[in-house]
Amino acid sequence: MKKHFISILFLLFFTLGASAQYVNLSAELRPRLENRQGYKSLLAEDQEAASFVSQRTRLNLAFTQENLHMGVSLQNVRVWGDVSTLAASDKATAFHEAWAEAILSPALSLKFGRQEIVYDDSRIFGNVGWAQQGRSHDAMLAKFTLDSNRTLHLGFAMNADAQTNTKVAYSNAAGYKNFQYAWYHHKLGRLGMSLLFLNNGVNYDNDGQQAVDYSRTFGGRLYYKIGNITTDFSSYYQGGQLAGNTMNARYFSGNLTFRPRAGVSLKLGTEYLSGKDMNDTSSEVKSFVPLYGTNHKFNGWMDYFYVGNHGGSVGLLDVYGTLAFKTGKFSASMTPHFFSSAADVYRGTEKLESRLGTELDFSLGYKLSKDIQCNAGYSRMYATDSMEVLQGGDKDSGNQWAWLMITFKPTLFSNN
Repeated sequence: MKKHFISILFLLFFTLGASAQYVNLSAELRPRLENRQGYKSLLAEDQEAASFVSQRTRLNLAFTQENLHMGVSLQNVRVWGDVSTLAASDKATAFHEAWAEAILSPALSLKFGRQEIVYDDSRIFGNVGWAQQGRSHDAMLAKFTLDSNRTLHLGFAMNADAQTNTKVAYSNAAGYKNFQYAWYHHKLGRLGMSLLFLNNGVNYDNDGQQAVDYSRTFGGRLYYKIGNITTDFSSYYQGGQLAGNTMNARYFSGNLTFRPRAGVSLKLGTEYLSGKDMNDTSSEVKSFVPLYGTNHKFNGWMDYFYVGNHGGSVGLLDVYGTLAFKTGKFSASMTPHFFSSAADVYRGTEKLESRLGTELDFSLGYKLSKDIQCNAGYSRMYATDSMEVLQGGDKDSGNQWAWLMITFKPTLFSNN
């Protein structure tokens, strides 16, 4: 059935290509070799490093005509060897995206279906492109173009496990029961400003009854560019309720990027996510949640923080700098991170230092051709006793991570 569906999809898009304004068929194949020795958590003394190859394969179809845009992205994610060489069936191919957008006027469009939602620096909403599976949402967006410098998006999502005739508990497969948000962007010459309000509903068990609590994230981002200097600043507050408890959390970040000449950039920045003291017994939620952002992009590539971990914890203060270089087909970067907790860390009754550790991230990239890109990276974590308390494992076990990835992204057909 799946093969027949894909064949029909191919036929449909190639047929439409004769008369449609624009049809594009592209593909992506991205295998990645990793060696994980203390990735996401410190390696224990009795553990050994893991090595594997994961792969993402996507087939992307885009269709555009005067009043209609459509996008479909079929995706298969696997680890080499997770299916027998004699297997009768393969890993499931799923829709990463499947959406349609009605262009009602030059100022208004409505977008429905499975789609990536990405805003600003991807801290609150991002597509998590590093993860082989990525992130997409079942949602409806109303997109308003107020003028050439002002944009407003209104988003809505409502999730359920299946079609039912009576109310049943949601399994939280998406991480939320529903959300509503508004995102506004205004550009004023060298200055850009974005504002975001997100009302996020999450299921929880309330004395045997399923309930939905709503947390509210609101704030914004400013950036300013003059000459070879760019600055940006972000601030968000989270209030409302989470699992029956009051929420009171904050986020701040600031960056300064200097480009002394073409292909060279130096970035200095800091980021603060509020947390809760380990000896704080109150029910108030004080730990900021970055929700649906591309968290691998932030706080070190070894993913010790906010990548399926560190939630409801002591928060984080991250001070970092990046030196990046690009010339022709070659690129390289180096980023040190200096991590500290935003709240107090305790081992029993002993208060430990707030410093959690230092991570060094290195990357190299080379463009083999227009459609082929090769990247490699190496990261090392130098952790403290405080990190051991939070993450477990051994801070002296030589925690490091290395990876090598090649990406093929050809355009298979385009009538543009």
